[in-house]
Amino acid sequence: MIIKKLFAIIFCSLPVALSAQSNYAPLNEDYYHWIDRYEVKAGRIMPQIFTAIKPYKRSAIAAFADSLSQEGLFSSRADQFNLEYLQNDNWEWARPETNDSKRPVLKAFYRKKSDLYHVDEEAFDLHVNPVLYLGYGDDSRREDAFLINGRGVEVRGMVDKKVGFYSYLTDNQAVLPSYVWEQMAQNPVIPHEGFWKEYKNGQGVDFLQARGYITFEATKHINMQFGHDRFFVGNGYRSLIFSDFAPPAWFIKGNVNVWKINYMFVVNQMTADVTGGLGGLRDNKGGYPNKFNALHHLSINIGKKLNIGVFEAVIFSADDSTGTDHFRLDYLNPIIFYRAIEQQNGSSDNVLLGFDFKWNAARKISFYGQLLLDEFVIDNIRDGNGWWANKFAVQGGGKYVDAFGLPNLDLQGEINIIRPYTYSHTTNYGNYSSYKQPIAHPLGANLTEFVGILRYQPLPRLNVVAKLVFTKTGRDTTGVNWGGNILKSSSTRQQEYGNTIGQGISNDILFGSFSVSWMLKHNLFIDANVVIRKSESPLPAYNNNTTISSLALRWNIPKRLYEF
Repeated sequence: MIIKKLFAIIFCSLPVALSAQSNYAPLNEDYYHWIDRYEVKAGRIMPQIFTAIKPYKRSAIAAFADSLSQEGLFSSRADQFNLEYLQNDNWEWARPETNDSKRPVLKAFYRKKSDLYHVDEEAFDLHVNPVLYLGYGDDSRREDAFLINGRGVEVRGMVDKKVGFYSYLTDNQAVLPSYVWEQMAQNPVIPHEGFWKEYKNGQGVDFLQARGYITFEATKHINMQFGHDRFFVGNGYRSLIFSDFAPPAWFIKGNVNVWKINYMFVVNQMTADVTGGLGGLRDNKGGYPNKFNALHHLSINIGKKLNIGVFEAVIFSADDSTGTDHFRLDYLNPIIFYRAIEQQNGSSDNVLLGFDFKWNAARKISFYGQLLLDEFVIDNIRDGNGWWANKFAVQGGGKYVDAFGLPNLDLQGEINIIRPYTYSHTTNYGNYSSYKQPIAHPLGANLTEFVGILRYQPLPRLNVVAKLVFTKTGRDTTGVNWGGNILKSSSTRQQEYGNTIGQGISNDILFGSFSVSWMLKHNLFIDANVVIRKSESPLPAYNNNTTISSLALRWNIPKRLYEF
C-alpha cells in the first residue's frame, strides 16, 4: 500500500511545465558497445552520457553521436554505418534524412527504416515494432535440439513531448542449454526470467517477459521514471554492483544530471523467494514474498579523462519470516546514508557500499573498475585471518578499440574477484538476489574470473564477437556452506576464520563463444553461434563438457546469453 501511495503522490505532483522527454534504449550488449567504443576512441569523457549508468536516454545517444561525428571519429566504412544506424534508431531526436524508407509497405508501414509503424505529430510520438527470436541448434549433452522461439511487440512514444512511455511483451518457448537445465535442477529458475512452466513434455520452458515504464523530466536536469525493467551499473562485462542478470523488477528511479555530476536513486521491489521444480514454478495465488532494494549512485567527471563514482545499496523487507519488520520509509530518502539509518533502527538489513571508476587514459584506451564492500572489519583484514565477514568484491578491466591500428577491432580484458559469503545474508529477505537469482555476478561469490573479449566489424553489416571466460570457484557439498551460493544463509557458514577465495570443492569453468552476426535490415540479424563450455570438478553435478552450435534470426531483440 505504501508503494501504491508513493506512485500516486509522484504522478499527481508532476510539474505543469515539463521538459522534452526521451525514452531509453533497451539494454543490449552489442548496441551499447557500439556507443561506448566511440568515447574510448575519443580518449576523453563525453558529457552527454555517464556510461556507468545503463540504459542511456535516446536523446543523449543522438546528441553523443552528433557531437563525435563532427570530430571525424566515424572514420571507417563500418563507423559510418554505425553512425547512421544510431541516428536511424533514435531518429525522433537525430532527424536523419537517411532514415526515410524509399519503398514504404502499403504507404503506411516502414516509412522509416527503423519502425514498422510510427506517428510523428507535435502532441504524439509513437513507434511500434515486432519482436522475433527464432533459434535452432545442437547441444552435445541434450537429445532434443537447442531452440528458442520468441514473438512479441515493442512500443514506445511520447505525449506532448513531456511524458514518455515504453512497453515490451514477448511469449517464449525454449529448450535451454544443458548446463543451464542442470543448474535448474538445484535452483529452478530461468536465468534472466521470472515465472515459467514446462514445455515439450518437460524438456523445455515456456515463459512471458513483460517490461514497461513511464518517464518524465521533472526539470531540465532531473528525470523521473517508474515501471518494470532492468538496470546495469558499471563499465565492464560484469557488474559487481547491479547487473541485468536477474529478471525485470518493479522500480521507481530519479536521476539528476547537472554540471559534471550524475546522481541516481532507485528503489526496486524484488521477489524474496519462489517455489517449484523442473516441472515449472508454482503459481502461488497468495503471492511470493517481497523485498526491496534501494540504491544511490553518485558519479563525477574529473577533468576530461576520469570519472569516479560512489554507491550505496540496501536490501530490506517487510515480509521477513519473523513478521517483526516493516517497510522502512527512511530508505526512500534519496539523500541519506543507509548504514547510519540501519544502525539507528537496530535492523538487520543488508547494506553494501563501494566505488567505481573509468579512466580514458588515451585515445582508444580506457580502464575501469569497481570495489564493493559488503561487510568488513579493518583489523581482521590487516591480520589476514580470513574472517568470514570480510566480504568484498573487486573488478578491474581495460578496453582497447581499433586495436593495433586495425579499424573496428576492439579488445577487452577483465578480472573479477569475489570473497566467500559476499552478497549473502541470514535470510532470503536480505541477500543480494531477486527471484532466486543474483543481482550482481551470475555465479554469486567465492570466485576469481578472467574475461577476454574480441569484437571485430570487418564489414559494415558484419560483426564478429569472440569471448573466453575462465572462472575458478568453490562449490558446496550437502549440508556445507563454503560461501559461493548467496541464497544460503550466512549463519550456516562452514567456519569463522581461514576463509579463502575458491574454498570448498573446486570447480574450474572455461567458457568460450564465437558469434557471427549479419544485419539484413535495421535491427534484423542472422546469428551463427558456437559455445564450448568445460566444467571440471570432483562433484559430478559440475563435472561436464558442453558444445553448442546454433543459428538464429533476431528482430528488435538482443541475443539471449547464458554466459556463466
